[in-house]
Formats: sequence, C-alpha cells, structure tokens
Amino acid sequence: MVIAVNTRLLIKNKLEGIGWFSLETLKRITTLHPEHDFIFIFDRPYSKEFIFSSNIKPVILFPPTRHPLLWYIWFELRLPRLLRKLKADLFFSPDGFIPLNSKIKTITTIHDINFAHRPKDLPVFTRWYYNYYFLRIAKKADRIITVSQYSKNDIANTYSVSTEKIDVVYNGSNNIYSPVKETEKTKIKKQLTSGNEYFLFVGALNPRKNINGLLKAFDLFKKETKLEHKLVIVGEKMFRNKKVSKALSSMKYSSDVIFSGRLSPVQLKSIMASAQALTFVPFFEGFGIPLLEAMYCEIPLLASNVTSLPEVAGDAAIYANPFSTESIANGMVKIALNENLRKELIEKGKKQREQFSWDKTAKRVWKSLEQCFLEDKRQIQ
Repeated sequence: MVIAVNTRLLIKNKLEGIGWFSLETLKRITTLHPEHDFIFIFDRPYSKEFIFSSNIKPVILFPPTRHPLLWYIWFELRLPRLLRKLKADLFFSPDGFIPLNSKIKTITTIHDINFAHRPKDLPVFTRWYYNYYFLRIAKKADRIITVSQYSKNDIANTYSVSTEKIDVVYNGSNNIYSPVKETEKTKIKKQLTSGNEYFLFVGALNPRKNINGLLKAFDLFKKETKLEHKLVIVGEKMFRNKKVSKALSSMKYSSDVIFSGRLSPVQLKSIMASAQALTFVPFFEGFGIPLLEAMYCEIPLLASNVTSLPEVAGDAAIYANPFSTESIANGMVKIALNENLRKELIEKGKKQREQFSWDKTAKRVWKSLEQCFLEDKRQIQ
C-alpha cells in the first residue's frame, strides 16, 4: 500500500500539539510497517530527522501554507494534482485539512472544532476558512480520527456526520517527561523563581487558553494567601493578546508572573517536574496534552471542568470553572495549602496516565488507516 501523508506541520523546533501528534504517530507507524510505502508531503524544506525510515519518500510541495489563501492554493489546487501523479492508495492528514476535490481514499485527524464554538478567537480569514471547510471536510473524509470522546460527539453533532466513521485515538506523552530529584527542583526554583514555589501553565497563548482568567485568578490567590508563589507561563504568543496585556497591567502581583516563551521538551521537563502544580484552565480543549505531561512529571493538576479535560484527567485533578476567577483561585488555594491533597492527586495521576501512550496512539491510528483501506477494497470488489 502507498500512503501519502500531509506532513506540513513537521517543522524543526516548532512543534505544537498537532505537530507532536504527527511526529510520534508517523515515526512509529512507518518503522513498524516496512511492507508499506509512505510519501511525506512537506510545504517547505524539511529536516532529515523527520524521515524516520527507508520506506519514506519526501516530497516538497510549495508554497508554504502560512495564510488561508495559501491553504487554499496548497490543498485545493496543488495537492490534488500531486496525489493523482503519486497514484497513492490512501491520503492521511494528521492536521484535519484534506482536498475536497480529490477522489483518493482519505482519512483525517480533526483534533477539535474549537473554531465552531469560539470563532472570535481567530483572525477573520482564518475563522472563515476553518468554519467553511471543516464542515465539508468532515463530510468528505472516508474516516475521521479525533483525540477524545468529547471531540467525537462534538464533531458528529455539529457537522451531522455518523459516529461510525469517527475513531477516538488519545494522545500520548513524550517519554522525556518524568519526575526529577529534589536537588534538581531546588536548582530550578532558584534559577526561575528565586527559590519560591510556582504554578505552571503550558500552551500556546491564544484566547481560548484563558490566560487572562488565569492571571486574574493568580492575583486573587496572592491577595488571599499572601504566599510567595510565582506563576510561570510557557508558550508562544498567537492571536489577540490584548486581553492578556490588560489583565497583566491591572494585577497587583504582576511582578510574580514569569513568561518564558517557547521551551524545548528537555527544558520544559525540569520546569514542569519542579512546579507545585500545573494550572491548565482553558475554555475549550480537544485533549490537553500538558495534563498528561504533568501526570508523567508527577505534579498535581488544576484543570477546567469543561470539554475534554475531565475525560483526560479523570480523578487526578482539582477542577475549576474556567469562566469563574474565584473558582480558579480557590483551586490554587486548595493545592497550595494541602500537601496531602497534592500527594493524593499525584498518586491518582500515576494510575490515570496508564491509559495514554504514543505507542497506543500509533497502533490505533494504524488500525484506522487499515480500516479505511479495507473499506475501499471491499467497495471495489
């Protein structure tokens, strides 16, 4: 079988959630199935580290897809022609996008449809493109992979597609995430927060991640407890950061907030494992990989009580209403003042994390690919 794959989000040193999903699944699938040929389609010069095995043929298809207009050119004009030329048996897209005018059997991964519920979080052209095309993509795709039961139900209900063609495939965690020794924690805290305990947020700084709500809640936590805790925010700026700047400027304890920018997994591992807790309270999330990484680093979780997050964190988290500053602050207080609670959450996290691994993810993705291909063979017969 010849499988063409959209690998445009495999960009060296710039992997976000979907990029990590692409890397971890494709690395395993291609090496475990040497009997099949894979064509990786990049939209720019690629790093050789993404060519995981000898059964991969890389192809560059310009232009780089940095804007909705370029998405249209790439997916609707250039990609269909390339797929016809390649004569692939199957097209797999880990990032949701597929060409609508291609006849090749197609399976796509729609991680979530946050843009359908929170369109104003995105620039005008981006939100229009997502909401116009993903409805059609969901109906066009032969099979859909998504990363939580919540997202499966949301896609099926919002786009009126059958749940029978949607497969739930959970994300995993990079093996690098693990606990660190107390001496390492002391070292990290000395370097990062002058030796103080800290809460941690990890994720792209876009509006649905609720950074401004977290900042306000942290300020309230500081006013109520008078503790020396800091708040460390790890992530890269994205769209519409004015609310974050406004929330920060109105804080009494803004000097206790540390923005680190993007960090490599090696850097993040030590910082995460040294935190007193992960505070991850977005308005909408299809999965929430930082929750899983924190479980492997063996730190407590404060998570939103909405969308997919209770499904992922189970009973290993304190939950807060992301729309309530007081609710988030109360969660911080509980974790900061109760050592037994922190230990209990860590132990529950050790059990909860057993459900998730990239090995399991890759096996389930491959099962979906096989099912899609076998359905095609049955239709031909």
